[in-house]
Amino acid sequence: MEVFRRLPPPDRRRPCALTIGNFDGVHVGHREMLAQLSAAARARGLPVCVLTFEPHPREWFAAHPRPGAAPVTPPARISTSRDKLEALAECGVDRVCIARFNASLASQPAEEFIERIVVEGLQARCLMVGDDFRFGARRRGDHDMLAEAAPRLGFDLMRQPTVERHGVRVSSSAVRDALAAGDFERAHSLLGRPYTISGRVIHGRKLGRNLGFPTLNLPVRFPRPASSGIFVVQVHGLGDSPLPGVASLGTRPAVEENGALLLEVHLFDFSRQVYGRRVSVEFLHKLRDEARYDSLELLAAQIRIDAQQAREWLAQHA
Repeated sequence: MEVFRRLPPPDRRRPCALTIGNFDGVHVGHREMLAQLSAAARARGLPVCVLTFEPHPREWFAAHPRPGAAPVTPPARISTSRDKLEALAECGVDRVCIARFNASLASQPAEEFIERIVVEGLQARCLMVGDDFRFGARRRGDHDMLAEAAPRLGFDLMRQPTVERHGVRVSSSAVRDALAAGDFERAHSLLGRPYTISGRVIHGRKLGRNLGFPTLNLPVRFPRPASSGIFVVQVHGLGDSPLPGVASLGTRPAVEENGALLLEVHLFDFSRQVYGRRVSVEFLHKLRDEARYDSLELLAAQIRIDAQQAREWLAQHA
């Protein structure tokens, strides 16, 4: 899969079947859209292209509020950028273009977005969008505007209806709600797979080791995760089968003020050095929220309780 951190340069542009969105989580609604787009692309002999944005537009508007406009709350992130790209590749996407969302893009008229980005920059011959897709300055662009432009600018327009699971509309917001509630079974249903976060193991402060609970440390490079706290997990990528453990995802208020977001995993009965290895952490059950402690002794005592509760949960759900 080709990945461009902008629109493709002129000598790399080619006609494509395109869809546009943030694709956070790449849930079953996204996958259904990509499956339909792939079928349309094959019928036309076109590659499948996804246009997405970084940062998330709501993150940008939260940091750059318009005068007089209502405050914008940035969404919690479901996936890391790497996990999102890998999921898109699994769905058969041939190229991903990651547009930098900035003041220029935020103020671009919807009509100009269609002509300069969709048609000229990406050379879309087939475009598929969801039934609630909005775009352009002040979100003026919608399906009706695209339908008017399609025959004039030479692309086919496809529209994906809402996808539901158990009577619930599948959306990134629904996935975030499930993860925030610690409902990993519902998140699994909406995502079509278990909820995981992947990354390379880095060196940490070795505090866990000093407390008797060595951890694998994975950086999480976005400000607000969709779920945080202490979890029962299993880790893929270090053996033939997943390894059980207990994990903390958050800013570690117990050990530092305003800490960076970090995923720390203590694997049971595991002592190998695996720095630099890429692993995938699957979340199984939430034990509790993060908390502060008055001493490292109290923190160590709580970690022992967490580890024991995680072992008991794993034994009950083997």
